[in-house]
Amino acid sequence: MVLDEPNEADEVFDVKGFQFIANKDFLRQAQPVTVDFSGIGFKINSSMDLGAAGCGSCGSGSCS
Repeated sequence: MVLDEPNEADEVFDVKGFQFIANKDFLRQAQPVTVDFSGIGFKINSSMDLGAAGCGSCGSGSCS
């Protein structure tokens, strides 16, 4: 997750005061996507297998 401004290639979601922006093409590949806040950070889950791509110590494929 990063701070960004939406553009024409993005889908914008407003959820409980938070604005989420996702690239439409990426979103089609990754659906379903869930974003949860655990109190110490965000946890993102999707149908994509990100284990091979890796993000450090996130063995499950989701990073918070």
